[in-house]
Amino acid sequence: MVRMRSLPGLVLTLGLAGGLLAACDDPPPPEPTPIRALKTVTVTDPASGRVRRFSGLVEATNTAPLGFQVPGHVVEVAVGTGDTVAEGQVLARLDPTPFDLDVQAAEADVGKARAEFDKARQDHERKQDLFAKEWVSRAALDQAVSAFESARGALSYATTKLNLAKRDRALTVLKAPYGGTVASRQVEPFQDVGAGQTLLTINASGALQVALDIPETVIGEVSVGQPVGIHFPSVAQCACRGRVTEIGSVAASANAFPVKVGLIDPPAAVRAGMTAEATFVLRDEGQGPAFLVPLSAIAPGPEKDSGYVFRYTPDPAADGLGTVNRVAVENIGVEGNMIAIGAGLSAGDVIAVAGVSFLADGQRVRLMAPR
Repeated sequence: MVRMRSLPGLVLTLGLAGGLLAACDDPPPPEPTPIRALKTVTVTDPASGRVRRFSGLVEATNTAPLGFQVPGHVVEVAVGTGDTVAEGQVLARLDPTPFDLDVQAAEADVGKARAEFDKARQDHERKQDLFAKEWVSRAALDQAVSAFESARGALSYATTKLNLAKRDRALTVLKAPYGGTVASRQVEPFQDVGAGQTLLTINASGALQVALDIPETVIGEVSVGQPVGIHFPSVAQCACRGRVTEIGSVAASANAFPVKVGLIDPPAAVRAGMTAEATFVLRDEGQGPAFLVPLSAIAPGPEKDSGYVFRYTPDPAADGLGTVNRVAVENIGVEGNMIAIGAGLSAGDVIAVAGVSFLADGQRVRLMAPR
């Protein structure tokens, strides 16, 4: 005889079986999207105009040569080259003993001048009362007034000397005007220094620039705000950008004009004192910017003579990683296997040159072989 299972047991069995079947039907968790390796090229070749490259040095936008405003004997130097300092931090000290003695002497002079002033004031007040009663002559009163004015001037002079002595004593402590890094140190303890002598140089934290010398034959084609491509021989895989911020009005050595190029988001590896190579695209007046890029860098656009490139932006927190952004460009001609772009790019831009049809705006990528 066949036994029938109870209804609750059958329902439980079917429920477990259904759950197992449903679990088998669930899709597996998605695998993490791999980071695509990106082959790039740096935009430098102009479709019209000329490319000129100049060597320069990286420097802090704000730098200060520091020294004591008073002469003296150095007793302490608290920092060395390369040290990081905060605003107001003590950098060096002079022997305060001579300055303390000057303050004490000035205080004694003030005390003496104040006593003379009080005596002259009392005599002046007394002579005024006596003159009002016609007990002293006008000449005696005038003499008392003159002595009083002279004593007041002497007190003012002594007080000024005391304030100067206190100021000089305060200047025996050299402090950092702002936060930054000690770029150089030219002083040691137990050394006698003069007023205004440069002892330390501080580079401010933050903005960096490249100092260049541009020949007189080219300076007329350089303008403030002009984009510049920057390459650092000591920093691998770095194609940075900058803009001209200053142009000197007077030629320096060899008839070259000083030019400053402010760096735009330089990587952390770039430091003041490094060698840099600046790439300028020089063109005739009236011509717009135009650059030659490989045909493989262009993704077709919706209209004729329009397209897109993918510009690479490095991630400062991850070496070799970054993102790409789609940039609309305009085709103005073809030269061999290169295409002339009339708008959308600047000198120094880094763009993808392979697999552009598989890239998306804002996609994270790994830099493979920039050049």
